[in-house]
Amino acid sequence: QVRLVQSGGGLVHPGGSLRLSCVASGFSFNTHAMNWHRLAPGKGWEFVGVINSAGDGANYTDSVKGRFTISRDNAKNTLYLQIDNLKPDDTATYYCNFIRGPETYWGQGTQVTVSS
Repeated sequence: QVRLVQSGGGLVHPGGSLRLSCVASGFSFNTHAMNWHRLAPGKGWEFVGVINSAGDGANYTDSVKGRFTISRDNAKNTLYLQIDNLKPDDTATYYCNFIRGPETYWGQGTQVTVSS
């Protein structure tokens, strides 16, 4: 059974940092690219970024470039999203996910709230 279990998140002040984690099980983690998306109230879904299966290449949406870093530890079956210099517009629920064939598998989501 595929599982993506997320942790991290919380309430932070503008300019702060957070690290989100996503622990994978039930599939070959090290053979799949992994994505992060976010869903903000009233804004809809936004692709945040993707990392390749080896962990040596990542791409990001323009709004987060230079502040967000996606990494992975294939030995631990864990995906990370390091978020620095947080802005109020980063307030959202963040989801890890991957695609296998016709299916997209999602983590349960973790809330990030940026507020002073």
